[in-house]
Amino acid sequence: MPFIENFHNEIQSKKLFVLFTWGTRILLALAFIPSGLKKVLGERFTILDIETSVGFFFEALYRTGWYYNFLGFMQLLVAVLILIPRATTLGALLYLPIIINIFIIVVAMHFTGTPYIVGLMLIANLYLLFWDYNKIKKIVFILFEK
Repeated sequence: MPFIENFHNEIQSKKLFVLFTWGTRILLALAFIPSGLKKVLGERFTILDIETSVGFFFEALYRTGWYYNFLGFMQLLVAVLILIPRATTLGALLYLPIIINIFIIVVAMHFTGTPYIVGLMLIANLYLLFWDYNKIKKIVFILFEK
């Protein structure tokens, strides 16, 4: 583990990586705000014909009612959390299951091009978790301490 910790400390000391990290947070937040708002407001995410598998999927998701709103609320919550310095770690941790779920959906439904975008978002989220390595290490230690 010394290599990981040394590498982590090295990149955190570089201003370029600090700026890159904030840019990553901003982009990930901006990616979730439009779709999260649509869901919270109860608007359809897409207007694809339900004769297509993707349109059918999103229509079914829309018709779940409050679950659809909950998904939007969570997207907005993590978008805000990853922008608040004291909450960035929590935001990145909550972002992970959401983006993994979206990635699985777009791959399973054979979206065109979207898996690349969502895959990059997943990698960016993993980068943010690595950026918060020391905090996450403490959380894991507390959770699994005997």
